[in-house]
Amino acid sequence: MSITVVGVNHRTAPLEVRERLYWPAGEVAGVLREVTSSGAHAVLLSTCNRTEFYLADAVRDTMDIIWELARKRIRQPLDPYVYVLREREAVVHLFRVAAGLDSMVLGESQIQGQVREAWELARHCAGPVLSRLFQNALTAGGRVRAETALGAGAASVPAASVEVARKIFGDLAGRRALILGSGEMAELAMSCLASEGVRSVMVAHRQLERAMEVAQRLGGRAVSFEEAWPLFAEVDLVVASTAAPHAVVQREQVAEHVARRDGRPLCILDIAVPRDVDPSVGSLENVFLYDIDDLQGVVAAGVGRRRSEIPAAERIVEQEAGYFWSWYTGRGALDIIRALRERAEEVRLSELGHAMKKLRGLSNEEAAIVDHLTRAIVNKLLHLPTRKLKEAAGDGMARDLGEAVRVLFGLEAGSGGGSESKDQSEEKGAF
Repeated sequence: MSITVVGVNHRTAPLEVRERLYWPAGEVAGVLREVTSSGAHAVLLSTCNRTEFYLADAVRDTMDIIWELARKRIRQPLDPYVYVLREREAVVHLFRVAAGLDSMVLGESQIQGQVREAWELARHCAGPVLSRLFQNALTAGGRVRAETALGAGAASVPAASVEVARKIFGDLAGRRALILGSGEMAELAMSCLASEGVRSVMVAHRQLERAMEVAQRLGGRAVSFEEAWPLFAEVDLVVASTAAPHAVVQREQVAEHVARRDGRPLCILDIAVPRDVDPSVGSLENVFLYDIDDLQGVVAAGVGRRRSEIPAAERIVEQEAGYFWSWYTGRGALDIIRALRERAEEVRLSELGHAMKKLRGLSNEEAAIVDHLTRAIVNKLLHLPTRKLKEAAGDGMARDLGEAVRVLFGLEAGSGGGSESKDQSEEKGAF
């Protein structure tokens, strides 16, 4: 058995390649049915930043199927974008992914849920090795988040928006927000705020149709720009991200409405360049105005803190990967030990049978003594090889030593720790 990862991610492939190789959750079952028709076990992890097939018992046909699935979605050479990782390298890779060490945004927490969902969608075809692999990877990710600050602090502008809003309001549950414009960054910021409990959303845009599109995605209500200014008296947060060449929020437009807030704080997140909000708006009573430089300062502090936690996170990943690897290689050692003892017992019984035919005058007690003697000889001969195989499992050497035992004793190919078949070691291209 071997563990293999075949995939692309944000480091190896541009967005236009990744988005075409993305499989939504509703399509994963069908994809896995095709991949596992070759007899392999498989899990598919597909997000906006990566698409990876985790395989066990993969053969050449498995790779052919994956290649064909990819070709149907993208008609261009894939070799420059694809990586193939095997065995321990593949194991460590998944553990780093689950821990947030391989993410575009270092330490982001969403990936752990995505790893869990990928495993749950594949439970019917993951098999025992990949199931154990994904469970242990999630444990590693959980430990990294509990024992390090890798996920602490904001590492993106949308996340920074949440952080500064929390400083003003504490709990964001039930807060109301207004979005000015329809930029991607504003939507991401609003999505982050919504995940923290912000529920009521109004979207203002110069084109009402565009406002309605964004509002529908965010579960909010579309308003015109003229309707937006009075809302400065009602909402708790304003996210501004228009494409205007000048400030669209002037002090005189909103001062009257802010005055009706009776001292309630208003957080304005201006993530547009050029700025959407005139700086003088920030001087109004209980208005907290943050522009893109302010938010990027929060991001820089968060990223710096996260980077300092990388060594601690890597140690946890290496430790947990070691636990899995000991189990994985030890599994092969137990199979080899079982096969070796079965072969020895087969030889013992055969030779004992021949001997007993020549010793017909033995009593039952004497025959039992001969039987016990042969068992004792076999057990003593196998004691040291058994112990060494178990020790090799702990050192990660069980596969190599198991192969030697298989060859020396003529055990059947495939008895734990055996060599890979020709099909398993060959691939048609990378993906």
